[in-house]
Amino acid sequence: MNVSLKPEVEAKLARLAAESGREPETLAREAIEGLVNYDEWFITEVEKGLAQIDQGKVLSHSEVGKRLENLLSAKQPLT
Repeated sequence: MNVSLKPEVEAKLARLAAESGREPETLAREAIEGLVNYDEWFITEVEKGLAQIDQGKVLSHSEVGKRLENLLSAKQPLT
């Protein structure tokens, strides 16, 4: 696979690669892999959430608020 980049993006990639001591191709490959992995994870998480909704596993607005309040109060430093 070949990927064409705009000249300004290619220049930024070359600069970042040089600054990090890596080849531009390596940096581009890592960026693409990261994006693909993130998108795959995100889609899976959305599908899980939609399945939970279909199963009726939802919280009301007030239930979410109560959970957040409990979490935040547990994190408050003792004075």
